[in-house]
Amino acid sequence: MNPVQKLSNKKGKIVIGLMSGTSVDGIDAAVVKIKDSGIKSKIKTLGFICKKYSPKIKKRLLEIKEITAIKEISELNYLVAEEFAKAAALCAKKFVSDISNVDLIGSHGQTIYHNPPSRRVGIPATFQIGDIDVIAEKTGVSTAGDFRQRDMAAGGEGAPIMPYIDYLLFNKCSHSPLLAQNIGGIANVTVVTRRLDDMIAFDTGPGNMLMDGIMRINSNGKKLFDKNGVIAKSGIVNEELLQKLLLDKYYRQKPPKSTGAEKFGAKAAENLYKLIKTKKINFKDMMRTLLELTVETIAQAYKNFIFPKHTIEKVVLSGGGTNNIFMVSELRTRLAGIEIVSSDAFGIPACAKEAIGMAVLANELVSGNKTNVPSCTGARRYVSLGKISYSF
Repeated sequence: MNPVQKLSNKKGKIVIGLMSGTSVDGIDAAVVKIKDSGIKSKIKTLGFICKKYSPKIKKRLLEIKEITAIKEISELNYLVAEEFAKAAALCAKKFVSDISNVDLIGSHGQTIYHNPPSRRVGIPATFQIGDIDVIAEKTGVSTAGDFRQRDMAAGGEGAPIMPYIDYLLFNKCSHSPLLAQNIGGIANVTVVTRRLDDMIAFDTGPGNMLMDGIMRINSNGKKLFDKNGVIAKSGIVNEELLQKLLLDKYYRQKPPKSTGAEKFGAKAAENLYKLIKTKKINFKDMMRTLLELTVETIAQAYKNFIFPKHTIEKVVLSGGGTNNIFMVSELRTRLAGIEIVSSDAFGIPACAKEAIGMAVLANELVSGNKTNVPSCTGARRYVSLGKISYSF
């Protein structure tokens, strides 16, 4: 049996999943024990860390624009991979003694561009940096990644990337469909049903991204987010601005759809901050209004695209937004009558779910399984997601 077959045939694996989202907070690393694959998967999280980017690399990542030079992108592709490899090694050392005890790594990389077909602008494309060859070489562990490309090649959005994982984790947790709601830089939702083919998933709009952008600008980079939503809670919703923001056609667009920094990133935050500089709104009221935008667009997405087809009793929250106590409180108020719980209640750490997902996708890739969900992404067919750099 050759090394590739040995890895593919191994029933129980120790896998590290690596993820950095649109907020560029840092690299989430989860070490997971996975037995079997597909619907038979038994997934146990052994531990989780978040390794912050070095300030220099984070600054370079946040300064990327569509006109950024190829040299800068190429260098960051290597440097980000080194950071991911370090995160994997730290996670392994803490929870499984050493990286040599890890069978496989699954890395999402860092998204720097996402232009899905639903945007109808230019050529559909998505780009995640953090080269898997570098990670495999630095860690000595076979590394899978580049999970979005094949779905997009098959006509899909390439996002959200988590529906298949949400299905494996939650499809037996409720007698009726439940919603797996992630609030990261972008907020996305999966309707988890008993049948994979019946699921839908899409990005609802901004999660923390606009608020984080305003925080960075207002503090000259010293503060990166509004801890517990304290600042937003002290402000008042500017209804005129909120209603203007809600007019964005993305919110009315039917799924499949996805979005990202191209619409709700640094440029959008800079434009909004001009309202603060010209004293048309104060900082606290802007933060409260943007928090309300996230809550309202999630609620409206449910009303417009989910509730007409499904009776929902439970929402399972994950992502960094679960740490925003005020946001979660506002969401509970807005969705009165629906139970809202953290994914921690199901043994899935809320801030680690997407990293866990990357570990699962890597395991599914080497097991030969197809892991996109066409009903969620709009792809023409089921395809296998990802590429792998073997380290033997």
